[in-house]
Amino acid sequence: MSTFMANASTVERKWYIVDAADKTLGRLAADIAVLLTGKHKVDYTKHVDCGDHVIVVNAEKIKMTGNKWNDKIYYTHSGYAGGLKEVKYSTLLVKKPELIIKLAVKGMLPNNTLGRHALDRLRVYAGTEHGHEAQKPVEFKTK
Repeated sequence: MSTFMANASTVERKWYIVDAADKTLGRLAADIAVLLTGKHKVDYTKHVDCGDHVIVVNAEKIKMTGNKWNDKIYYTHSGYAGGLKEVKYSTLLVKKPELIIKLAVKGMLPNNTLGRHALDRLRVYAGTEHGHEAQKPVEFKTK
């Protein structure tokens, strides 16, 4: 008997919907990263992209513990001298709440081609509305 190894033709992708309302950011991002990489599946193969699609709604209602809303800072750099920009997460929540979840999940994915492809299957929305009803997403219960 040989070990089953998944490949691109045998992977079946499902669609999951995750409600981020009143969930802690890090714990939610860890659960989403498991879905995107496919580690929850029985036929998980390390070198094959076998993850599922994830839709996150209510990104504007995410929680952070402690005083992270004011202490945690998101940095970007343009590549030019003096091009460092910093934004507090409290400001980022008002302007781009989707980016908070996307960055947290990106940090929990592998830094290789599989991680980049997995991030393409993540869709984050600030409110409850999304345009993926045709894919019939299944609700995923997080802890």
